[in-house]
Amino acid sequence: MKIDEIVVSFVDEIARGVVEIYNEFSLQHELGIRFREYLPDQKVQFERNVSFFEFDKAAFVKREIDIVVYDDLARNPEVAIELKYPKNGQHPEQMFSFCKDIAFAEQLKTAGFQDAYVLIFADDRLFYEGREQGIYSYFRGGKALTGPIRKPTGRQDQVLYLRGEYAITWLPVMGTLKYSLIKAQ
Repeated sequence: MKIDEIVVSFVDEIARGVVEIYNEFSLQHELGIRFREYLPDQKVQFERNVSFFEFDKAAFVKREIDIVVYDDLARNPEVAIELKYPKNGQHPEQMFSFCKDIAFAEQLKTAGFQDAYVLIFADDRLFYEGREQGIYSYFRGGKALTGPIRKPTGRQDQVLYLRGEYAITWLPVMGTLKYSLIKAQ
């Protein structure tokens, strides 16, 4: 079963009340359980440092991978998944953090992962509804995420560069809960 199919099945379980997620930690563990069920011949681990795969830490915008799927015998990196489930507002900061996860996923794919994804859940409407200016336009207005993305708050001196082009498409789960799955290019 493909990763996107596992995610769709997982979302369906959430919608039917079979699985409950209430923060990023619960999302990580519940999704990891599903990966272990659907990928029994693969190693599924949490919070793996990039150095575990003998990658140079200095080459990455982040160091820890939320969920990794790999061949245990050869330690071949197969799938990396970054997760977000923002719960405490800070909308522009969390949106920039999501962009950072996409940049990280691109780096992981370039370094040797077969696939890398970013999965975001949001039950706060302000992540997907409202004004469509600045960083909000990527999350609310359908503007493609690509090229330089500047940190929207604070000193605004941090800039991420996305090689690929990504449209954030919000899909309903239940109530105000929506999700978007991005596959790194």
